[in-house]
Amino acid sequence: MTLGVFRDPRSVAVVGASDHPAKWGHWLARGALAGAHRRAVYMVNAKADTVLGQPAYQRLSDLPEVPDLVVLAVPATDSVVDEAVSLGVRGLLDISASKTSSKDLAARVRATGVRMIGPNCLGLYDASTDLRLAWGTFTGGALGIVSQSGQLGVEIANLAASLGVGVSRFVSVGDQVDVTVSDILADLVDHEPTRAIALYVEDFGDGRALVRALAELWAAGKPTLLLTVGASTASRETAQSHTGALTAPLDVVDAACRAAGAIRVRTPAELASVAHLLLSTKVTGNRLAILTDSGGQGAIAADIASAADLQVPRLSDEVSAVISQWLPERASSRNPIDLAGEGEKDLGVYSRITTALAASGEVDTVLITGYFGSYGVDIPELRARELEVVKDLAASGQTIVVHSMAADGPTVDALRANGIPVFRDVDTTLVALRGGVRAAGAQPRKVPEIGCQTGDLGAGYLAARELLATVGVRFPPCAEVNGVVQISGLRAPYVLKADWLAHKSESGAVLLDLSDHAAVVDAHAELVARLGPGRYVVEEMDTRADAVELIVGAHRDASFGPVVMVGAGGVATEFHRDTTLELAPVDIDQALAMVRRLRCAPLLDGWRGRPAVDVRGVAEVIVAVSELITARADIAELELNPVRVTADGPLAVDALVMGR
Repeated sequence: MTLGVFRDPRSVAVVGASDHPAKWGHWLARGALAGAHRRAVYMVNAKADTVLGQPAYQRLSDLPEVPDLVVLAVPATDSVVDEAVSLGVRGLLDISASKTSSKDLAARVRATGVRMIGPNCLGLYDASTDLRLAWGTFTGGALGIVSQSGQLGVEIANLAASLGVGVSRFVSVGDQVDVTVSDILADLVDHEPTRAIALYVEDFGDGRALVRALAELWAAGKPTLLLTVGASTASRETAQSHTGALTAPLDVVDAACRAAGAIRVRTPAELASVAHLLLSTKVTGNRLAILTDSGGQGAIAADIASAADLQVPRLSDEVSAVISQWLPERASSRNPIDLAGEGEKDLGVYSRITTALAASGEVDTVLITGYFGSYGVDIPELRARELEVVKDLAASGQTIVVHSMAADGPTVDALRANGIPVFRDVDTTLVALRGGVRAAGAQPRKVPEIGCQTGDLGAGYLAARELLATVGVRFPPCAEVNGVVQISGLRAPYVLKADWLAHKSESGAVLLDLSDHAAVVDAHAELVARLGPGRYVVEEMDTRADAVELIVGAHRDASFGPVVMVGAGGVATEFHRDTTLELAPVDIDQALAMVRRLRCAPLLDGWRGRPAVDVRGVAEVIVAVSELITARADIAELELNPVRVTADGPLAVDALVMGR
């Protein structure tokens, strides 16, 4: 069954409707009646004859018709749910915390085909159909809000409203016993009034389904801004390998956002500001011109822009010369552009400079920061002229964002009405612009389905080597030491290691630079004395000069499934904590991009005269590892650390594979 019943139901019944203004039943009943011109609305209250001037019925079965959607403002007891289901209700909106266990409630609802939002949710709202079944007051607009926390969703709506952004649809999903966040997002793809989505989620559930839904929204031209917390169910238990321990839950969420084309934000205020920008204008790149009537504000803006990964390029001599003709001799025309008091003399300088910048092609966005917007408020005689300049700015063909010292006023209203976003402080302005740049560069990718192959994983280093070698990972030649030490066919120097230990360096279970057979025999005796009998491995030691050590690993996230990681490797892996990851599998281009995001990436290109290493070979290892964990459902984690890389290619000198 589709979710149309939660968009525009033919009729609504509010169970627990109340005249008491402090009760949920009052808000829901009053909201439902706002749509009475569009649908039948029924009040259900076993103890009242009327509610809000409308006749009240004792139970659902007393209604003159079977309601399309039932809103439960009282706990969803078995009897209430069973009555609704038996009558043939299509949808249930459960506001209160249910007295029935979520597991039992989910089973009962799903067995009948009835759809339920909740329990323990704040309700829903749809501006286009006058469906007001939520706590709070909403103003219609283009922002869809889907939130696991109802109150946080309302806060987002209020913050957006302060920036002139209204809500197209609001859905608080609550405990998601039936309808999930992914279901609601998929339902917004063809919801015409919705042009952008604000999403707050803690429990990602089926993360891959969520990624698919977000990618569909992106394809429909509807960017999604995701707000979450670090303690989400994407968190994992402390991993036994470095692969899981080196990454945080938000690293996985960020990888999911990249795959889906979504943008993660840090706070509700940031979400509202980025939404305001995306719904107002189109951002194409990160080159920023700063136009100000205050040198101090321009300098502050330049610093914040740099911290936000925005470029403030020095303008060419030609463009600077054009701009200089409109400025006092002492003014700066290079970027930031300081009007040096010229704005008070002629407000038209703002639009003339902006139009010149648009024609230059040297910047993507112009930030107007400072007093603009306040002229007409503080000097009424300038109001008409400032409003004329707003029209000229809008006609300039340039993407513009404004930080105005005026909190509101006719110019601020006119700017927003003309598709120019306005913010009260420059930090918020540039945070919003950074989000807009990220949204412009977002490009979701198809994430293949997870395979279900299984097999014999074995145990220990030798088994891991054997498995990883089948997908093309190279290792040094080695031999098993089982009692008698044999090194024939191997070249010195040698390495001796305990096969069965995961972290050999920490356990003192690996001995390096052994020169000959006698040294290996002595090393074996030492390890047996310390670690006990077991399977040991003697291996050729990789002595290639100028090798860079990396870690390549993968693990299976509880929500998003297999992820692959690359980072700075070796014994100092935890110290550097320089890693990046993606949802698995990845292709060669995605793997190369992962490597390039590392802080240690310059070492791979040759550092201080050292030769460059085989970066593509590293990417091929990442691809192989990502495909292996995706195909093999029985692998929980795998790790190669270190992978030593030179111009001759990568060579893995330790490996770990762990089953589920």
